[in-house]
Amino acid sequence: MNPKLLLHPNIPKPLHGIAPRVIMGGNWWDIERKKAYSNANYCCEACGIHKQDAKLHKWLEAHEIYKYDYSAGVAKFVRLTALCHYCHNFIHNGRLEMLLREEKITMALYDDIMNHGINILKKANLLNEWFDRHDVTTLASWHTWKMLFNGKLYGPSTNSFAEWEQGKWKNWKP
Repeated sequence: MNPKLLLHPNIPKPLHGIAPRVIMGGNWWDIERKKAYSNANYCCEACGIHKQDAKLHKWLEAHEIYKYDYSAGVAKFVRLTALCHYCHNFIHNGRLEMLLREEKITMALYDDIMNHGINILKKANLLNEWFDRHDVTTLASWHTWKMLFNGKLYGPSTNSFAEWEQGKWKNWKP
C-alpha cells in the first residue's frame, strides 16, 4: 500500500489527451493494465483494498504515473499503477468536479470519494502534502510541454488554453 500515490498531480492541460494507451492502442493498454493489476495482487496500490471489496465498482483501474519537470515542461511516463475507482477519481479530482457540475454524479458520491482519499491521507500523515501539491513556482509555457514515452517526445494536444476549453484535445492523434 502506498498512500503517496494519492498525491500524484494532475497532468498539465497541454498534455490532455496524450497518453500511452492512445499512442500504443487498446491491445497494448489491456495487456499492460492487466499486468499492473496482477503485480498489485488485485489490490489498490493507494488504499490496499482488494478489488472484490472496493466501493462502488468491484474492479481496478489503471493510472499512469509520470515524473514531472515543471520548469522544462516534461512529463515522463514511469509506469501504470492499479487503483480502485475511488482512489483513481480522488487523484483526478478535476474530472470529478466536472462530472459533478454536469450532474453525471451526485454530491453524495463526490463527497464519499473525496472523504475516502482525505481519510487515507490523514492516516498516513500526508494531508498537508495534498494541500501543498499545487504549489509549483516555475511552469513551462503551453508550447513547451511534452510527454516522454518510450524515448519519444509528444508535444501539446492543443495550441492554446482556448482550444483546450473547446475540447480539441479529445481529437489528438499520435
